[in-house]
Amino acid sequence: MSAVIDNTSINDTTINSPRGNGRLSIHQRLHEAAVQRAEQDLVRHRRELTQRKDARVLSDGQRLLNFSSNDYLGLSQHPAMVSAMQVAAQNCGVGAGASHMVCGHHAEHTALERTIADWLGYPRALLFGSGYLANLAVAQALLRAGDVCLQDKLNHASLIDGARLAQAQLVRYPHGAASAARRQAEAHPDGALLLATDGVFSMDGDVAPLGELAAVARDHRGLLYVDEAHAIGVLGPQGRGSAAAAGLGPAEAPLLLVTLGKALGGYGAVLVGQAAVIEHIAQTARPYIYTTALPPALAVASLVAVKLARQDNWRRAKLASLIARFRRGALECGLRLLDSGTPIQPLPVGSNTLALQAARDLEARGFLVAAIRPPSVPEGGARLRITLTVSHENQDVDALLDAMEPLAPAWRKHAHSEPVAIEGDARESSVALT
Repeated sequence: MSAVIDNTSINDTTINSPRGNGRLSIHQRLHEAAVQRAEQDLVRHRRELTQRKDARVLSDGQRLLNFSSNDYLGLSQHPAMVSAMQVAAQNCGVGAGASHMVCGHHAEHTALERTIADWLGYPRALLFGSGYLANLAVAQALLRAGDVCLQDKLNHASLIDGARLAQAQLVRYPHGAASAARRQAEAHPDGALLLATDGVFSMDGDVAPLGELAAVARDHRGLLYVDEAHAIGVLGPQGRGSAAAAGLGPAEAPLLLVTLGKALGGYGAVLVGQAAVIEHIAQTARPYIYTTALPPALAVASLVAVKLARQDNWRRAKLASLIARFRRGALECGLRLLDSGTPIQPLPVGSNTLALQAARDLEARGFLVAAIRPPSVPEGGARLRITLTVSHENQDVDALLDAMEPLAPAWRKHAHSEPVAIEGDARESSVALT
């Protein structure tokens, strides 16, 4: 699809006239940004789905097998979740009616907070409208000017934005390098220290070295905050996430973020942590205080999702099997995947143009695979982001590999990574089987 730059709402004299009194026209800025996006193949287009059933979607009249979803456990269409939400909407309506601190906090919200806190083994939980809001809330509530927020360079944008909005000093260490994080902590000894990291990195699929990072936070009187968005439900015993998989609890990782819209198939997010930390966030975080509470019916659906995620170990076992099958097949095809044992399987392809073309080639063959470009990944890191879910079957994975194999030679010469060695017949998956 070619990019179209719409100039119809911009006055030509505004574009071509000099800046009056040194002031830049916003319309001029928008026009220049649109031109630059088009030139660099960075224009994003929303895809409209008209049907969705398990891993299959109907988009623009074409039926596609979806390998781009974050619905890792296949719960978003689970009949028990759908039924629970319908019944709850009949009983308590659609909207919450107000913010949590006014009169929008319902019994359903409390039940979800308590259930997730119990699942993860933390004293208390706090429900938010989204993971993005929760990450902004944590930084705004815990940090101030003069403090230090130490982050992995590949953290999610919301963690970075939170530190900036808090006016803390944002210090970023090379991806996954706990030793570099320690050096940075030593080099910035003043102010409070928040060490924030993704548990599973959303575009690379690898897992943070949480044990080592916990030691850095401990040794420098810092607080470790782990965003479990892509780990909850997938990693750790009973799907309790990457911190649990690393053997960390409230003492080592005092604050975690659990999102409800990925493996748990719903919408919203929950912070879990030490009681004093959660109470302070509830009392002071603007993204919590000044927004309408999540619809209570959604909270009820998420309660069902948590129950399923805790008890259905077969879902994680199936994911692990699919991951191993895909990685084994990719290696046989000569596809150079990044080193990931999670459902996120990135394939670097080089330029933005090539990533878009690769996604179009697969779509023509009946597969929906997202092309990821900057700023979601670093410059030069454009890739296909392939995600596996419980809704896929072995034959779906094999069909995708069959479609990718003839395209591999063109992609391979542009990839920046080496083929990942696989021990035995499959690389060990990070997905917990218990």
